[in-house]
Amino acid sequence: MINKPWNTPAALAWLQILLQERFGHLFDVLPQSNSSRLAIALPGDARQISLKVDGAMFARSDSDLPCTEWSAPAEGWRTALPGCLPMPGAASPVVPLITATVNGWNIGYDILGLTYWMLNRIEEIGRTDLDNHGRFPATASHAYKHNYLERPVVDEWLHVLGQVISKTWPGIELKQHTFSMKVSHDVDAPSRYGFANAKGLLRAMAGDVLKRGDLKNPLRAPWIKLNSRNKIHSSDPYNTFEWIMDLSDQHGLTSAFYFICGRTSDLDADYEPEHPAIRALMRRIHERGHEIGLHPSYNTYQHPQMIAVEAQRLRKIAAEEGIEQARWGGRMHYLRWEQPTTLRAWAEAGMDYDSTLSYADRPGFRCGTCFEYPAFDPVENRELKLRVRPLVVMECSVIDACYSGLGVGEAAQQKLKTLKDVCRKVNGCFTLLWHNSSFANKSCIKLYGYAFR
Repeated sequence: MINKPWNTPAALAWLQILLQERFGHLFDVLPQSNSSRLAIALPGDARQISLKVDGAMFARSDSDLPCTEWSAPAEGWRTALPGCLPMPGAASPVVPLITATVNGWNIGYDILGLTYWMLNRIEEIGRTDLDNHGRFPATASHAYKHNYLERPVVDEWLHVLGQVISKTWPGIELKQHTFSMKVSHDVDAPSRYGFANAKGLLRAMAGDVLKRGDLKNPLRAPWIKLNSRNKIHSSDPYNTFEWIMDLSDQHGLTSAFYFICGRTSDLDADYEPEHPAIRALMRRIHERGHEIGLHPSYNTYQHPQMIAVEAQRLRKIAAEEGIEQARWGGRMHYLRWEQPTTLRAWAEAGMDYDSTLSYADRPGFRCGTCFEYPAFDPVENRELKLRVRPLVVMECSVIDACYSGLGVGEAAQQKLKTLKDVCRKVNGCFTLLWHNSSFANKSCIKLYGYAFR
């Protein structure tokens, strides 16, 4: 739990870095004599932007904050997305919200507090209203309850702040961002049959026949398993790696493949990362210029030392195979996450980034942003040597009946388009997770291809 106002010196120093990344200038973020306000200023310049601070509101670890809306166009400000701008933490907007002062501007909303609260997932700390996998669900979140989960609300408010900066310092050149897309793939099951024991093989074959009406693949299953000792057989239905990389290459993208390197539950993978066929797969991914990453096993999310061991195991295999990368990252299995325990674990394991933070049950902007950002531990009140790469869409969140339940048809296509368009409008990054094993039919393949449009 957070028992003190959010605007500590460490948090303000972290926000300085965040603002520099977003706007391209190192602003001072300074407490004012009145503890209810902060100033954004340029060193040696008398002009400043004064912002309201709600230190207690944005330190709250719950989802019951008030929420209202602000009509920016009514006051002459542009919004990145149509409609009124959500104001989490505010019961009613001050009118006018943004006013000119003698040496700058005054903003009557705690934009920086919102940024701190959303990016550091303060509302999730210590929560017990979790799903059957111990995850904080989207349906319990403030964003879902107030209908802004599919809006990057932090990016929208920083878009407004950028306009205020430009009015405060006319002629200032702010950093320009361009829309991008990143695709990643959790390798839960690299092969449908290759790593299964006899019982597992029979179960998989029976499931293909009874659940999917597939007669062709089960007949080939024993042959596929027999011939997957050194390389996953090309006929294995889960061996979609070359096709995935081909599609990414066509669009100038790098696919990231995250491998499980431990076994702490029956819900983990049936392969060992040292298996010759997995080593061959990793080499092939690296040869083609794509990325290898970590997918920590099911029960590691509350145990930093386990994540560190699995990260070291992956690095050892990579070194043995001559795989060198500038950055190492990945994502938690089942998107299991405990804030800030899991965040801290990634940093302590020496990883460069994590891309877990999306909800399993709904796609959208769990962190209120589609920009990568530096991690901050709100409990220990310190910046971490780690980057957070928020995830916008996992295919299961859209398709599966137990989540959004949109299937693989037109409704799912529209959801992908809507979220991608939102990222484009704020010049952010559309991050997509699609498992290599989720191409069961032509409709799934078509839907994945649609995401690249």
